Amino acid sequence: MGYRLSMTVLGVHASHEQIHPTGLLDAVRKAEEVGFDAAMCSDHFAPWSARQGQSALAWAWLGAALQATNLPMGVVNAPGQRYHPAIIAQAIATLGAMYPGRFWAALGTGEAANEHITGDPWPRKDLRSARLLECVEVIRALLRGEEVSHDGLVTVDRARLWTLPEEPPALVGAAVSVETARWCASWADGLITVNAPAEHLRKMVDAYRDAGGKGPLHLQVHLSWDPDEETARAIAHDQWRSNVFPPPVCWDLETPEHFDAVSEQVTAEQIGRVVNVSSDLGRHAELLRSYVELGFEKVFLHHVGQEQDRFLDAFGERVLAEVRA
Repeated sequence: MGYRLSMTVLGVHASHEQIHPTGLLDAVRKAEEVGFDAAMCSDHFAPWSARQGQSALAWAWLGAALQATNLPMGVVNAPGQRYHPAIIAQAIATLGAMYPGRFWAALGTGEAANEHITGDPWPRKDLRSARLLECVEVIRALLRGEEVSHDGLVTVDRARLWTLPEEPPALVGAAVSVETARWCASWADGLITVNAPAEHLRKMVDAYRDAGGKGPLHLQVHLSWDPDEETARAIAHDQWRSNVFPPPVCWDLETPEHFDAVSEQVTAEQIGRVVNVSSDLGRHAELLRSYVELGFEKVFLHHVGQEQDRFLDAFGERVLAEVRA
């Protein structure tokens, strides 16, 4: 399922929360030109901070980006509240039919920051997990061409997809905890998580594989680079200090204003725990190689700055080949 490459895939993360979709389209075109293998994005309704300032619809953008490049692409999505699973199945099927073998979707339980807009109550985590599993079962059945009716935490009435891909795109499990990684092994075609200390990532990999998890391991890596170390730190502090909070805080806050309020006192040291901040391209290459050595086959680089060109040029020229070597 999904795309298959024997070598490590080094991709770029397109951050809809930070960059206008036209700028992101230019960025993925450039990423392909400088040697990146793939791209991914996340489906958000709002940014994490007013300073980030954007949040376009990922699904509309993906059609344009897949047409504008030859890169395989994926999206992280949370079906069940803001999106009915039949609609997500239709979106997955359409992109899979138009761009065979190039599209995958990662499914997670979501964050209140995106889902509260429906006005429905935000369920506790165990209910969100149960709801996601129902959504996965609905989506898989629809991608098989079945007519689906379902009554549970989500309701489906006689849904059927009329446009189907020859092969269903991979449905990847999104996880940040060891427990969720183990759970994803029961239903997912792969796993995606974010950069963390090596010991935690090793536990995530082991939990998924030991539980029988199949498919590729994906890692989204937050980084901040500039030739000037102080500037690299300033970029990370400006753009990503609202993203340092572990669950359940990051799951349950509802607006960018909430995130900005709780992150006012965040220090550079705290940001350094979630963003790889360095002016040294060799250091970035070393960290990326360490993730590959842990078993991650598809690694997506997210420079947390809003200006992407210098990052893409520098990493395309100096980092990608070093990691692949």
